Amino acid sequence: MDHSTRPWPPPPSPWIMRQVWHDLLFAHWPLPPAALRPLVPASLAIDTFDGQAWLGVVPFQMSGVRPRCLPPLPGLSAFPELNVRTYVALQGKPGVFFFSLDAASRLAVAGARRLFHLPYYRAEMAVAPEGEGVSYASRRVHPGAPAAELRGRYGPTGPVRPAAAGSLDDWLTARYCLYTVARGASYRCEIHHAPWPLQPAAARFEVNTMAAAAGLPFPDRPPLLHFARRLEVVVWPLERVRGG
Repeated sequence: MDHSTRPWPPPPSPWIMRQVWHDLLFAHWPLPPAALRPLVPASLAIDTFDGQAWLGVVPFQMSGVRPRCLPPLPGLSAFPELNVRTYVALQGKPGVFFFSLDAASRLAVAGARRLFHLPYYRAEMAVAPEGEGVSYASRRVHPGAPAAELRGRYGPTGPVRPAAAGSLDDWLTARYCLYTVARGASYRCEIHHAPWPLQPAAARFEVNTMAAAAGLPFPDRPPLLHFARRLEVVVWPLERVRGG
């Protein structure tokens, strides 16, 4: 996989997991950084574009999920996922911070919570093709977790238009690591992928309580929307950030 588009070199160690992401929607809303600060760990700086923070709701499907040198495993290799996120930085490296990740695989949820310290939740999910797009439904059923639901339809409205370097589209999507904080320590997980094959998109949400479930304010304005049909991703192990 070509690494020339990365803002920093990939880790020297081998990646440990491969995934394919399908029929993905980026739905983004601008927010003042102060609105997110109470819900983001203090060790992580909230990343902004022209002084504005961004909240993302991202539904998609995963397939081909497998450890390095192993075939896809039943119950772990293909399932829908839905995340709620914002953008942060630590020691000069921008990345993603997740408020929640819902998935339809019980095994994937358990593994990600244990190995990556991420707030994964079990959900009942259904995704079906609808024209060039999909209908998507997710209802969280994780014991003890806040209720959260997304139901709607989305799809592309135009051809692939790769994001221009330095643009907001590029800033929102060209993220090559994620961050999490557990037991007072900050961790970084490096990922890599080709540039996103972004398309303009349309979406209609009948129900969307994902941000509210995380205690986040929800802007009363239409989101900025992008669609991506398919992207291959590799993932490295979680590593503690010293001094972070």
